Amino acid sequence: MAKFDDLSRLLNSFVESGLPGCACAIAKNGEILWEGYFGYADLERKIPMNENSVFRLASMTKIIICTAALILYERGKYLLSDPVYEYIPEYKETYVYVRDKKGNVQIEKTKNPILIKHAFTMTVGLPYPFRDSPTAIEMRKVKEELTKKYGKYDIVTEAKAMATVPLEFEPGTRWLYGYGHDIVAALIQVISGKKVSKFLREEIFEPLGMNDTGYRYFGDIENRMVSCYKRNEDGTFERVKGMLDEFHQPDAIYEAGGAGLFSTVRDYLKFSQMLANGGVYKGQKIIGRKTIDLMRTNQLNRRQLLDFNKNNIYLSGYGYGLGVRTLMSINESNFNSSIGEFGWTGALGTYVSIDPSEGFSLVYMHQMVPNMEEYYHLRVRSVAYGCL
Repeated sequence: MAKFDDLSRLLNSFVESGLPGCACAIAKNGEILWEGYFGYADLERKIPMNENSVFRLASMTKIIICTAALILYERGKYLLSDPVYEYIPEYKETYVYVRDKKGNVQIEKTKNPILIKHAFTMTVGLPYPFRDSPTAIEMRKVKEELTKKYGKYDIVTEAKAMATVPLEFEPGTRWLYGYGHDIVAALIQVISGKKVSKFLREEIFEPLGMNDTGYRYFGDIENRMVSCYKRNEDGTFERVKGMLDEFHQPDAIYEAGGAGLFSTVRDYLKFSQMLANGGVYKGQKIIGRKTIDLMRTNQLNRRQLLDFNKNNIYLSGYGYGLGVRTLMSINESNFNSSIGEFGWTGALGTYVSIDPSEGFSLVYMHQMVPNMEEYYHLRVRSVAYGCL
């Protein structure tokens, strides 16, 4: 059996081999079993990584957003089978790019509406705007037009505007990583009548004691942010601007669903432990156990699974639930965990693994591009689960 010392040695080896700094903690049944902080939060200023270090979650924001939206689902505010247009009317008529037999691309009206479930499961057909597809190019134009018109705008304004963009495929037919969870965030705001940040704070952060998590800087958060570095091919590091840092400023109003939150390892561990233990942490019930089971059930068909994990070692053996990867095959994943283990990853190196069958969760974080997730995360998870 692996021991916690093995985890310490592993993370220390990451730093010795060049990673500026990293942090990790694991817990079971509401109690921290081990946590460790290695290297520097800021190389230039020689600030050591510690329990107060704050990380950009990037796409690990998604799990929090989807959990928040499922709280509203539990309260009967919507059904997953509802069309998005019932809440955001701009999606009443949607369009899709269609390629004919000659390879020509034309725009046609979609045959089926975008459902709320499609937004959760990334089967909407809207990518992220940084891609090169016709849909992504149109999405960039929408963002540019919104900036010219409003300067600053919120997620609902953006989601409404994106309804005009032709999709990459008919809703619900394929899987494509992208804008779905930003639509989910817009739905939270529309359905609850509260800003996304307020809903998250009242329903999740405050009950769990996640005092260092949010969209915008407060207190001394900005000074505690871990610096972000680009790893060059020669192994040297170049300090770079943090992803979405402009939206952390106090006067920002944009609150995305796919990224944008910051947190500490300890804060996110509390959130992960809640999900690992039936929706309850330290006596605070956030969401129902059966809803978590729904969240971590694969929602993709065979064709969509090919889009999701084809030739991807990092996602081998996984399906995709309501905003999370979910383990379907231990032998395909080569992972010593349990069927139904779930979680997600952030572009700068954040990672969470949640196993309700063991009441166990793991949170690992660093801030580097490329994040080298396959090298770091797959090793951390093997050693951490070996400690059970």
